[in-house]
Amino acid sequence: MSLDLGPLFQPFSCKSLNLKNRVVMAPMTRNQSPGNVPGENVAAYYRRRAEGGVGLLVTEGTTVNHPGANGYQNVPAFHGEEALAGWRRVVEEVHAAGGQIVPQLWHVGAIRKEGMEPDPSVPGFSPSGFYAPGKANGKAMTQADIADVVKAFADAARDAKALGFDGIELHGAHGYLIDQFFWAGTNLRDDEYGGSMAKRQRFAIEIIEAARDAVGPDFAIILRYSQWKMQDYDARLAATPEELEAFLKPLSEAGVDIFHASQRRFWEPEFEGSSLNLAGWTQKLTGKPAISVGSVGLTEDFISGTFMSKQNTVEQAGIDELVERMQRNEFDLIGVGRALLQDPEWLTKVREGRNDDIEAFSKQSMAVLT
Repeated sequence: MSLDLGPLFQPFSCKSLNLKNRVVMAPMTRNQSPGNVPGENVAAYYRRRAEGGVGLLVTEGTTVNHPGANGYQNVPAFHGEEALAGWRRVVEEVHAAGGQIVPQLWHVGAIRKEGMEPDPSVPGFSPSGFYAPGKANGKAMTQADIADVVKAFADAARDAKALGFDGIELHGAHGYLIDQFFWAGTNLRDDEYGGSMAKRQRFAIEIIEAARDAVGPDFAIILRYSQWKMQDYDARLAATPEELEAFLKPLSEAGVDIFHASQRRFWEPEFEGSSLNLAGWTQKLTGKPAISVGSVGLTEDFISGTFMSKQNTVEQAGIDELVERMQRNEFDLIGVGRALLQDPEWLTKVREGRNDDIEAFSKQSMAVLT
């Protein structure tokens, strides 16, 4: 491979993060933690990706200590003695392999259905009792519920630092709880947490500020956010760069160090008149580092089969476009999901120019991206 891959392999530092390259393993739910406890298999999974040279690993979504936080079977918790001991083992394995790792702290909100573990009687929680616009599920959160969830995120952040993690990621994307507060379609509140975007941001800002108080000024806090939702791929929080700036600036000022700007395909421009993607706009508007993500390393057939109908096709972009965008300093870091799920040595193969290995991708590597 003649392409200069230098931008992918430059070191990167931000507070507690000191990465050997710019590649981030994106969080992916794997449902491999029975009893909500990450076992030795989970530690081995993350260690293999660290051994494959990935600069930063972001764990699968791991639930904070609130009764309604979990929405899926066999996902790991980030509370309780046994689960935290499992995460400590994960950190030790990743560090022994020369990697760095942050947990993605998660509350699914109204995605949760009654009957889900650990307590089947607990409903989903959301700003206004809606899963999606016009679709009710669970209960609208009281002020006491909000305070409980804010505390749960802060406690998880404190535990992450105590366990030796290198930072944290707060999950504010994809139609889960924090994003349900952002989204006007699911936040119909008429108090200080609803109405204008500034009010709809208040819940997230309280979580960010509480997490910052818990970990101190020098521990890296990442916030993952998205325009699209699982409930609606076409949903948008900001229709213009000006609206996006108004959304991002208060979050940045609250204590976010790095924004993880999730989009489904990294090469797609976010707004008309510019080739910048969502991460590019985020970095430009905030001055903070941004992680881009979206179908890196996937084949055209896989993307079309996953995201598009049979009547539609999607143009695929390769590693060359990714490198060109990073050469232009559009964003500082790139998240890679399913390609690393399928092959822990994917990055090594990219670096060595093993094209056949890079382009081969199994459709059996499906996962829920968190």
